[in-house]
Formats: sequence, structure tokens, C-alpha cells
Amino acid sequence: MDFELTDTQVAFREMAAQFVDAEIVPHVRDWDRREEVDLGIVRKLGELGFLGLTLPEEYGGVEADMVSYALVIEELGRGDSSVRGIVSVSLGLVSKSIATYGTEEQKQRWLPMLTSGEGLGCFALTEPDAGSDPGSLTTRARRDGGDWVITGQKMFITNGTWAKVALLFARTSDDGGRGITAFLVPTDSPGFTANTVHGKLGLRGQATAELVLDEVRVADSARLGEVGKGLGIALGALTKGRISVAAGAVGVAQAALSAATRYAGERVQFGKPIAARQLVQELLADSAVEVEAARLLTLRAASLAERGVSRQELTTASSMAKLHASETAVRVSNNALQVFGGYGFIDEYPVGKYVRDARVLTLYEGTSQVQKLIIGRALTGVDALI
Repeated sequence: MDFELTDTQVAFREMAAQFVDAEIVPHVRDWDRREEVDLGIVRKLGELGFLGLTLPEEYGGVEADMVSYALVIEELGRGDSSVRGIVSVSLGLVSKSIATYGTEEQKQRWLPMLTSGEGLGCFALTEPDAGSDPGSLTTRARRDGGDWVITGQKMFITNGTWAKVALLFARTSDDGGRGITAFLVPTDSPGFTANTVHGKLGLRGQATAELVLDEVRVADSARLGEVGKGLGIALGALTKGRISVAAGAVGVAQAALSAATRYAGERVQFGKPIAARQLVQELLADSAVEVEAARLLTLRAASLAERGVSRQELTTASSMAKLHASETAVRVSNNALQVFGGYGFIDEYPVGKYVRDARVLTLYEGTSQVQKLIIGRALTGVDALI
């Protein structure tokens, strides 16, 4: 087993780290306070190629492996989970799905825009009553001549108010999960409305939206993949998407650990830096071990994705990485807050934001409980999800 990164992977990580330190970290507190990142960051992400990683160059993509992608996402997560989410969704869920399942016309229409940062994509799967059980979604698409007419509601959609295209999943028959079809819906379509969700605990700078579709008409050429195969497209995207969430969680945890370590060396109590206190060192040591374990699980999953292992093996590996990394981010950011004491409660210091941002990572793209059931199914052969 070789745990060394290649020169190319190191270069991607270093480029991302420099970008984060120069373009993201100085603005994080202001973006969090006003609940919106500066959308100028999207063009910059596109210019560096971060919105096209692993995609074909002919569509504006950048040649890179999944490990390089995970390393870039970790650095973005270290800077701001809200920015990381832009890339994870627009590239990881939308663009990669178009590249895998799209027609040549769909690739030519959407990928150059998405990879350049001219526009973003959103992944419209979750509904008010269909979260962990996406197969129960009720948004409906009905045939009308050569078109489809879509009506329904989506909830908690990242990039929802910023996106130019929604990868949207709708029911086209009553055959359970086999009756769901994927569509590429321009967000400026008549009848398409996006409403911002305010008052979030974390990821405040990220656009999270409710989508309402009222008789939205799209041509059959907007359909992604075959009729009735949409749920498979969604679940396949989420399997790799969990690697992205895991990498972002490692970034949050690393940022929290680094901040706590610096502060422990600066804060003096009882005549010594608190880093000299055994219980503070325990918090830091426990955190460091967890961060490294989460990182290795995540890079392993990314490596398996690159090798093209079976879907079952990749699903289990990505669920393990997502489960452990997201829960690690919560524990490590909480430890960091403990090191900071009262100062951790004010946003002059970053750890409060790490705690808030970490918490949602255990919820989306499959809760921690769902990840455990996926892992348990792989171990026992018994599906406890249904």
C-alpha cells in the first residue's frame, strides 16, 4: 500500500490551499454574517478549473483523478463549507451526472457553462416529505405531446437560487422508485420559482432554497437518461457525492484543530499557555487522531472510485467515509470550542462557525443513521432501510 501522494495531487492541494487562504479565509466572517458568499468567487473557481475537475477537457473540464478532487474539496472545506458546497453540488452532483448520462447535445449545452463558472447547477431531489426516502418523492412530470410538464416542490436545495439549471427528479409513473425520471430544467423556465431558506444554523453563506414548479414545460430533450431510471442516476451521484462531503468534513475538522492548536499556544492562564495543560493536550491529541483517520478513509474511498470498483464496494466505502468524517467534524469542532472557552462563542474567532457548519454534514446526502444502515446491509446482506 502506498500512502504517498503523486506530484500532481500535491500540486492540486497546494493550489487549492493558496486559493483558500487568499480568496476565501479573509471574507468568511462577513459572508457568514450577511448569509451570502460573494458570487464573484464562482468565476474564480471556474478560472482555476475547480468546477471542472475530472471532467473531459473538450467540455471545459480538467484532467484530474478522484484523489486530487478530494484534496481540493478538503481545502475548500477548510476555508468555508459554503464555498465547498457550491463545488460539491454543481460539479460533483450535476456536471458529473451530465457527463455520465447526458446526450452530446446536453453536454455541449450545459458543461462549458458549468465548468467555467458562468452558471451553476443544483441537484433537486429532496422534497418536504421525501428526504431519506427519495423513492417516495411526489413531484410529477406528465407527458404532453413531445414535452413534459412538471409540477411539485423541492426543499433544502443547495445553489437553488443561484443555479441556471436544475438536475430535477420527478415521478413519471406510479411504479415506486422505478417510476422516477431525471430532467435538466433551466431555472428561468416559466413556472419555476426559487425561494431562499433563511435562518439556518450553519452554511449561512450558501444558497439553500425551496423550489416550486407550477406546470413547468420542458422538451423531451431535457430528459437525462432513460424514463424511469432517474432514481438510479440520483443514488449513483450521491454515492460519489458522499466522498465530497467527507472531504469537506475533513477540511472543517482540520481547520478547527489548527485554530485550537494555535490558540492553545497563545492563551495564558495560571501563568502558562493552556497548551501546557494535560487536558487541553488530550483534546488536541484526540482530535488529531480522528482527523487523520477520517482523511485516510476519505482518500481510500476516492481511490476506489478512481479504480472503478463495484458499485456495492464503492457505496460501502463512501458511506464509511461520510459517516466517520462528518461525525469527526462535529467532535473535533466541539473540542476546539472547548479549548477556546468563552471566546469560542463570538464570531471574532472561527470555531463557532466550524461547530455550526459541521453539524449539517451529518444530515445531508444521507444522515449518519442512513449511512449506518447502508454499511450494515453490506455486512449482513439484510436491508433494514425498507
